[in-house]
Amino acid sequence: MNLASYIDHTLLKPGAAVEDIIKLCEEAEQYKFAAVCVNPIYVDLAAHCLAGTGVKTATVIGFPLGATFTSAKAAEAKEAVLRKANELDMVIHIGAAKAGLWEAVTDDIKQVIEVADGAVVKVIIETGLLTDDEKRRACQAVLEAGAQFVKTSTGFGPGGATVEDIQLLKQIIGDKIGIKASGGIRTLEQAKELIAAGAIRLGTSAGLAIAGSVPPSSKKEK
Repeated sequence: MNLASYIDHTLLKPGAAVEDIIKLCEEAEQYKFAAVCVNPIYVDLAAHCLAGTGVKTATVIGFPLGATFTSAKAAEAKEAVLRKANELDMVIHIGAAKAGLWEAVTDDIKQVIEVADGAVVKVIIETGLLTDDEKRRACQAVLEAGAQFVKTSTGFGPGGATVEDIQLLKQIIGDKIGIKASGGIRTLEQAKELIAAGAIRLGTSAGLAIAGSVPPSSKKEK
């Protein structure tokens, strides 16, 4: 298993500075992570640093609460794509999900996808705030809207990625779209368990610790 290829090397702290993003991109290139994930203000910088490396530039939309205007999410997504973001990790309207307003949840996602211009859209449902039934219905909304991934958590909400949640999401979506596990992933053991459960991407700020714990011979596997 080439574990590094599963990892979105992530830095979303509000105090992140230019030098931190440059270092993040250098690390991602060194380890050949799938992507870096940065706040929108750093999309330009990350895309420039990663040009020609094969590492994708991901950013977040409506982050971390999801409780902003759909038009604002769409505008944010459109701007990020113009600035060469390859992947968009958007937060659903969690309040609408809790209220059972699933058409609003689906429409919110659709409007981001419409402006994504081919960029991969990963939809964060914030599993720590949802019941199992709500998680199932959220997955259906993600499928109906046409996104490419469902993602567990922002990392800023309660709880994080669990094997149980990945298994539940997998039951609903099967192989139709991908699952990204995120939130609280700190160890190699956790990473392997989440992948075994069905995740094909891992969002983590501990990518170096996880990938660095794999023997060098494993890192070279394709």
